[in-house]
Amino acid sequence: MRLRQNGFFFYLCGIMILTLGIALTIQSRLGTSPFDALLVGLHRTVGLTIGSWEIVVGLTMVLCNALLEKKRPEYFALLTSLFTGIGIDCWVFLFRDWIEPDSWVGQWICLLLGLIFTGIGVATYLQSKFAPNPMDRSMLIISKLTGWTVTYSRALISIILVLIALLFNGPIGIGTLLNALFSGVIISFFIPYILLIKSGLDKAKSTVAS
Repeated sequence: MRLRQNGFFFYLCGIMILTLGIALTIQSRLGTSPFDALLVGLHRTVGLTIGSWEIVVGLTMVLCNALLEKKRPEYFALLTSLFTGIGIDCWVFLFRDWIEPDSWVGQWICLLLGLIFTGIGVATYLQSKFAPNPMDRSMLIISKLTGWTVTYSRALISIILVLIALLFNGPIGIGTLLNALFSGVIISFFIPYILLIKSGLDKAKSTVAS
């Protein structure tokens, strides 16, 4: 139970930090990740909030994953889409009238901070196996079906998302390229520090329990 609670703590903290980073990249207006670009494009073209589209697209991916694997849908995975969608909408609402960089310098600061917080959020979120991520599951399924590496499978998904995002006027830009090139590096950089924090919390709980 304690391990579950600890994992859930990192799960929620990771999503909170992740969605902060996503909101900052959106506000930078220099481009978001391919997946977030699709969400923003759907928001601009069709309506609904960005977070609502996170849930809708997440459900679509869960159903597609089930068809590809010929298994029952992992509806539990929708928790991640739900929490992420709520987080994105909350941060975007808070930043709407507060963070609107007009200068080139302000936009770049916003983008870089967004990339860093996104990396920290994912590094934190990965310490929990509480709920699978629909996009990550799609990546693993494609890798299994095609025999490709995870890198190539993720690249294929990113290309498809970018093309669809362009159709819906999604924010594709330099931020999209930087996200694709450096997100993995940023995540890998912060994982050891998150592990140290997790280890420290585990030791502290063990000491209190004893």
